[in-house]
Amino acid sequence: MAEGKGIRIQKVMSDHGILSRRKTEEAITQGRITVNGRPAQTGQAIDPRRDVVTLDGNRVRFQKKKHNVYLMLNKPRGYVTTTSDEMGRRCVADLVENAPERVYPIGRLDRNSEGLLLFTNDGAFANAIMHPSNGITKTYRVTARPGITDEQAAMLAAGIELDGKKTLPATVLVLEKQEGRVVLQITISEGRNRQIRRMCEAVGLEVARLKRTAEGPLKLGMLPPGQWRELRPAELIALRNAIKKPAKG
Repeated sequence: MAEGKGIRIQKVMSDHGILSRRKTEEAITQGRITVNGRPAQTGQAIDPRRDVVTLDGNRVRFQKKKHNVYLMLNKPRGYVTTTSDEMGRRCVADLVENAPERVYPIGRLDRNSEGLLLFTNDGAFANAIMHPSNGITKTYRVTARPGITDEQAAMLAAGIELDGKKTLPATVLVLEKQEGRVVLQITISEGRNRQIRRMCEAVGLEVARLKRTAEGPLKLGMLPPGQWRELRPAELIALRNAIKKPAKG
């Protein structure tokens, strides 16, 4: 179809849950996608109702527009936060494969971490949740060894330098103290790679267990490990309200 009309092919493929935008670009570069019999071009505009698109020689069937799905998973330890894994490790996508639409994780939890992980097929919503400027907090229950001093807790709360940049201030509460073991509740408002583990390591604590218990106003609650549920309307409203930016004036 004529250039400038329709929808960019990367967006169409992503919106219909066929390939992510990045994977679509890679497939185009590799010559695996055609539009009306001709090699697709990155950024090409298509009409999914009329144009014939193939991937690896198979015609892509674009379904009617999906409805947006928002759900939470209680991620168990031992799963990687990806939709597939070349090393054959268990993926969180396996745990939500019976969701009403194909969904993708919002952010990530590392393989040895557990707890609240959000999924959606609404890209704008996912970007708003993840964008640091929106300041959506994340709360973790952290079991660490050997114990914690007031000085260490103050350092965690004030911010730790990681990769040459100090972390934003955090809220640190001591929930339990036992011989050689402490349980903390740490709330942060950013999401750097393995941030909680690295912060703890920087002050001399070894993390034995890490569980995300809340994200913004949303709490994991009693959802069993490995199970998921759709967000309730009130929860979704609360999350949307939490990501609204203050009005300029």
